[in-house]
Amino acid sequence: MTSVRFPAVAGMFYPDDPVALDEMVRTYLESSTAEGPVPKAIIAPHAGYVYSGPVAASAYRLLIPAKDVIKRVILLGPAHRVPFRGVAAPGMDFFMTPLGSVAVDKKAIEAIADLPWVTISDTPHEPEHSLEVHLPFLQEVLDDFTVVPIVVGDATPEEVAAVLERLWNGPETLIVISSDLSHYHDYTTARKMDTATSQAIESLDPEALTFESACGRIPVAGLLLAAKKHGLKAKTVDLRNSGDTAGPKDQVVGYGAYAFY
Repeated sequence: MTSVRFPAVAGMFYPDDPVALDEMVRTYLESSTAEGPVPKAIIAPHAGYVYSGPVAASAYRLLIPAKDVIKRVILLGPAHRVPFRGVAAPGMDFFMTPLGSVAVDKKAIEAIADLPWVTISDTPHEPEHSLEVHLPFLQEVLDDFTVVPIVVGDATPEEVAAVLERLWNGPETLIVISSDLSHYHDYTTARKMDTATSQAIESLDPEALTFESACGRIPVAGLLLAAKKHGLKAKTVDLRNSGDTAGPKDQVVGYGAYAFY
């Protein structure tokens, strides 16, 4: 029997109407001026689209030239709702958005299932937004792809890197790390903190990331370890916060888009 993970935050973080959602994402992508080669991996934010959508689009725009090359997306984001040890892959067959369904790559999940910190559980996935908000962007920029959705709980960067290593493969495989940056500081403080985080990412220095650097610091750090091993370089594509996009400047959330080549 086919099982489906239905959207948890459609109508809240982004439109639940497919026409409105399609138009919003396309507008963000067309408004972005990001340029560069197609990356092996990206880091992009996961807040409500009015806040972080323009920044996420800066990373996703880079994927358009490879829309018929990328066939599998390894998508990792932090757990916000359900605490657990390790990382969790779903047992479900499809992830649904207002734009349609995306098949889960079950063979890829089988390839990491023997790692002791990997669990197969739908519970962390059902309420989680950090992966869900990326799917409409992927559906807009790629033609036909499967997804390997992994929620990262109480794990280590080394454990995340080991998962990525198992699934790395070639240009048909894209890695997406979901993370916002600093949370609820004033605009000037947030800019300083997020600039330091961007420098750590570009230096591939996971030890420079602190608890306040990014909510997805563990999956980000895992990517940095893997990127260093594979000789990748990181580039900051966009760096803004909610004070730049759609919010006041007394308490902002930072958003960064990063590409790894």
